[in-house]
Amino acid sequence: MTSVPGPLFALALASISLIGPLAIHLFMPVIPAVRVALGLSEAYAQLTFSIALFVMAFATLVYGSLSDRYGRRPVLLSGLCLFLIGSGISAFADSVTTLVVGRLIQAVGAGCGVTLVRAIAQDVYGRNLVKAIAYLTMAYTIGPMVAPLVGGILIDAFGWRSVFFFALGAGALISVNAYLAVFESRPPSKSRPSRAGRSVLGDYVALFRHPTFTCFVLQSGFCTASFLVTATAASSLMKEMLHRPSAEFGLYFLLFPFGFLSGNFVTSRIGTRNANETMVLAGSVVVLITVLAQACVQLSGYVTPLTLFTPGFFLSFAQGISLPYAQAGALETNPKLAGTAAGIGVFMQNFAGALFAQLYGLLADGTVLPLAEVTTLAGILSLLVGAAPFVMARRRLSLSPPAGRGSG
Repeated sequence: MTSVPGPLFALALASISLIGPLAIHLFMPVIPAVRVALGLSEAYAQLTFSIALFVMAFATLVYGSLSDRYGRRPVLLSGLCLFLIGSGISAFADSVTTLVVGRLIQAVGAGCGVTLVRAIAQDVYGRNLVKAIAYLTMAYTIGPMVAPLVGGILIDAFGWRSVFFFALGAGALISVNAYLAVFESRPPSKSRPSRAGRSVLGDYVALFRHPTFTCFVLQSGFCTASFLVTATAASSLMKEMLHRPSAEFGLYFLLFPFGFLSGNFVTSRIGTRNANETMVLAGSVVVLITVLAQACVQLSGYVTPLTLFTPGFFLSFAQGISLPYAQAGALETNPKLAGTAAGIGVFMQNFAGALFAQLYGLLADGTVLPLAEVTTLAGILSLLVGAAPFVMARRRLSLSPPAGRGSG
């Protein structure tokens, strides 16, 4: 496709990005309500959230690889259909078992969103990929910005299951928009591997052979983990420690997407003027400084809504300035495997987020200590893998012969 896609196409991609927040962020204020309604432990209540992240994580791997082989559009539309089916089952669930089944199907479908949006952006926008991802991520922040507030209002007014009716309606509109506006950016004839025997595992090996690729996707995962742990912990602590209503969580949660939006705005202005490695390192530094400051303030006894949510602004800002560069760097590793690379990147975000969120759930004791411990661990790991590509790039530069020096 050589022509420049129009605004309806870009709007469709942006709306597809909202599928993930409809499955994840919309459910955040539901966690304490589910725990009370069903008499669950903290760890089990947290599992109702993190299990969707785990399922989405593995689903993204499948979507990315399938889209490389069979085209983006049919795989995308199939995922959106699964999301609608899962949302419908959850909305009409009359038991915990049915609700869990619905959540699993919903999460499988939601895995298509960001993965295929990034892969399609790689196909269509080429040299403007970093800016495209930055703008699409800015659009994505609408979901986290609105979902918890809407979820909190719905829970307080109609009960926790009402959030799935909202997801069903919004998902239907997004699906219709995608069907009408998104063209096939990578036809099956061009996406099948040139070697008949090449396997999905072989694609993964080909990508993970590159240390920079590995570090970029791991950094995205640990950075996302610090954000998700802070967000889910704030949901529980607001309700159980500070005794605030669910709708108030949604209002304070606006600090998270506003930080993300601010970071992506900076990224969209910088564009390609700074190297991927530099911006990923900058985001990692901001993450570690933020979680350490958060731990110091909260462990000193200052636990208020602002001390719970203000760190989220800076963690989201760090995501905003590093994630587009980390994802662009990962996608550019092997353009022929852009769908697989996008799937791995989103998998790592969801998997690391789910893993650390569940770790927090296991350690949670009604205080802020587990929050400090888990986010500090995520911050340290984020800096370690975020600094590695920068160091490797500097080393390559130092080993390169000076410009203009001949061999004779």
